[in-house]
Amino acid sequence: MASAGTHPANSSILLNHQLSLHLNPYRYKITQSGGEILYSVGDGTKTSSVPLALAVGGGSRVGQTYLFEKNATYFESRLSYFSAIQGLDLTPGHTNATPQSLESAAGRPLSGAEAHRCFACHTTASTANYTFAPQHLIPGVTCESCHGPGATHVAAMRAGIEGGEQLIFNPRRLTPSDSVDFCGACHRTWWDVSSNKDIGILNLRFAPYRLEKSRCWGKGDPRITCVACHDPHKPLAEDPAFYDQRCLACHASATSNSNADHMAAVCPVSKKDCVTCHMAKYDIPGMHYKFTDHWIRVTKAGEPYPD
Repeated sequence: MASAGTHPANSSILLNHQLSLHLNPYRYKITQSGGEILYSVGDGTKTSSVPLALAVGGGSRVGQTYLFEKNATYFESRLSYFSAIQGLDLTPGHTNATPQSLESAAGRPLSGAEAHRCFACHTTASTANYTFAPQHLIPGVTCESCHGPGATHVAAMRAGIEGGEQLIFNPRRLTPSDSVDFCGACHRTWWDVSSNKDIGILNLRFAPYRLEKSRCWGKGDPRITCVACHDPHKPLAEDPAFYDQRCLACHASATSNSNADHMAAVCPVSKKDCVTCHMAKYDIPGMHYKFTDHWIRVTKAGEPYPD
């Protein structure tokens, strides 16, 4: 989460890669110059260069997209970096059609509301007094993104004042439904996705929405929330075996009987690496990455993606 947004001059992707791509008739380059990272687009006769304002995404697992500002408007770069190809390709959502100008070839403008939401989820403190104020932001998702202003809490804890832990918001106190919606504020809630039609496989990226489509969702059980499996203070666990104990928190093991705490059925196929069967992975076109589907279910080989 800390790498959800990075100042371009601190992005390891931009510092360690020479990035360029030719999409006829345009040539794209991302270069370092005088402490800035410049994003350039040329058509053979003219070249437009702008300093990048924000690198979105850590880049090590999936990729990294870039924002730049021009004439008081933020733009999303037409190209993004993808770790699987170690290079640039079209940013998801951008068309293959040939842009008609250097400006449109560089990227698409973000509305004020869209820019506000983008910065809110990829940086900290980009809003002050209910006003979008990106000049004050801290790149990445830091403590206060989830816990709110913490100066009073920190001072109380350092002074040993009793009750200091109550002086900051703690998402752990939320109900299971509210907890998933809390994560969904950035990762998209069920309502966010269901209110938009014809998203198709793109909704695979919205884990709270997919989780709430699971058969076992809806009973208010804290064992099936986002934080039941993912610790937001630690890097994402990649080993499927890591999640087995999370699954067995609800499902009885083969050596124990079902009881009030383990009412879910025992899997007759395997007793380990549960997520490899019950949380399928799918490619999203253009993303160069297989995303895990958080719709927990019995999957069948070759079945189409269930929207």
